[in-house]
Amino acid sequence: MTVGMTELAVLRLLCLAVPTGLALVLWRRPGRRLAGAALLSFLAAFVAIGVANQLAMAVGWWRFEVREGSFLGVPLDLWIGWAVFWGPVPLLVRHRLPIWSIVLTCGWLDILVMPRLGSLVSLRSDWLYGELVALVITVVPALLLGRWTVDRRRLTARVVLQLVTFTGLTFWLLPSAVMGEADGRWSHLLEGPVWRTSLIVQLMVLAAVPAVAAVIEFAVRGEGTPYPWDPPARLVTTGPYAYLANPMQVSVVLMLTVLAWGTHSLSLAVAVVGAAAFSHFVAGPHESTELAARHEQTWWDYDWHVRAWWVRRRPYRPEAAELYLAESCTICSQTRCFIESTKPQGLTLKAAEGYDGTVAGLRRALYVGPDGLQARGLGAVARGLEHSGPGWAYVGWLLRLPVVRPLLQLLLDGMGGGARQLPTRRP
Repeated sequence: MTVGMTELAVLRLLCLAVPTGLALVLWRRPGRRLAGAALLSFLAAFVAIGVANQLAMAVGWWRFEVREGSFLGVPLDLWIGWAVFWGPVPLLVRHRLPIWSIVLTCGWLDILVMPRLGSLVSLRSDWLYGELVALVITVVPALLLGRWTVDRRRLTARVVLQLVTFTGLTFWLLPSAVMGEADGRWSHLLEGPVWRTSLIVQLMVLAAVPAVAAVIEFAVRGEGTPYPWDPPARLVTTGPYAYLANPMQVSVVLMLTVLAWGTHSLSLAVAVVGAAAFSHFVAGPHESTELAARHEQTWWDYDWHVRAWWVRRRPYRPEAAELYLAESCTICSQTRCFIESTKPQGLTLKAAEGYDGTVAGLRRALYVGPDGLQARGLGAVARGLEHSGPGWAYVGWLLRLPVVRPLLQLLLDGMGGGARQLPTRRP
């Protein structure tokens, strides 16, 4: 029995040490961006492997025979080693190989190794289906995310993959770790009346709106992402950042607080307080130093006017934007009157018919930001609302969400509110 336990311990050590050692050999003093991309690739692989294992164990493709040192039913050392081998290792290879060859290599090695881990994992006869699923949802996204981050390509795709990765880490793995060691259960979310579960989901969705809008603002206005090693090229002071310096952190704190209430986890609530304190007292000063070094006086002016955790009553607008609405459109005229009644700051409303810019056959509504950003239709109105105070700005962020805006715009188009060729005239 002692020999068997010793062999199992050695086996688990090798599962962690071999991939980690290979990653260290390939490290070779990478630059800051490659190092950040390698870490991001590891995190993406870590989350995806967790999902793949939960699916495989639920279907029955395989199960793990040990419980000591496990997390969510998976030996943690095997999980980490797996994520290192499927994440940073392919990225750190000096000569880039085609993705299909990397996927085939990882799959071939797993086919060789996993049947020999009999004391650690029990495989069903059809386990190769689970292996295929794991390769597709882990190796491919993790490698693409790492490469795109290094090359600064496919901004939208890498923002989406980052969002999926950090959502999994923050709202699945972190709460699971806290509740696994203390109080609370996921099953509490479904217990009790239906209205309670519905309320929890709705509150979390509403709390997520500023964070999602901030991520979009980073990509659209700053051409970057929230990841510290893949930051925006320009300082972003619009969207949620016109009211709050930490919209993502505030959204995360609110969502985790609601989740702690829904899962009956006091420990998760305490962890949320600790995370907020770390963000404010440790990460905040470091981030401020980084931003000051990159943006100098622009950052100090912004930092003086916009607080990290306290919402401004009026937006921070050092430069003015323009909103063009058609005078010949009744709905547009009513919309203009409404926006004017909110007393927007840093926004000039003009007749779309008098627009002398570069858009021919102008739509009924056009927003032109101080940085040249243009939004049309419902998106233009939503952008205009961002100048009218935090309440109406929140409505604007909600209207601009990736799924919400196209659906509402399609509905408006069907009701006669679509694009219209407007006669251009000089003011």
